[in-house]
Amino acid sequence: MTLKSSLESDADTSMVKPDGPAVAALLALGIGAAVLGFLTTLAAASTTVNGWLALNSAVGPLSGKTMFAVVVWLATWAVLHPILRMRARLTTGVLITTGVLLFLGLLGTFPPFFEAFAAE
Repeated sequence: MTLKSSLESDADTSMVKPDGPAVAALLALGIGAAVLGFLTTLAAASTTVNGWLALNSAVGPLSGKTMFAVVVWLATWAVLHPILRMRARLTTGVLITTGVLLFLGLLGTFPPFFEAFAAE
């Protein structure tokens, strides 16, 4: 390896911007969506959980589902952001993970899916 190619490779790595903040936001998004889907399915499966999630009687259990999902999303983002802040090249694995979590979250909020678990 020549001195020039060594300097070029060092310059290439120093110019890479960290994608950690974006990765933290995306991963938190996926986790928040998965929590919403899980709580929606759980509320359909259990009348106890359904009642517990009714934080506002006018809104019903939707108030608890969305409130807890948003709290988990923000908490996850707050924890992951400082951990991943300076990391680079994490995007591919996180995009796949976020896609899977989003799919699970959407599946959990899909009425034919969560109604299959409905309490009798």
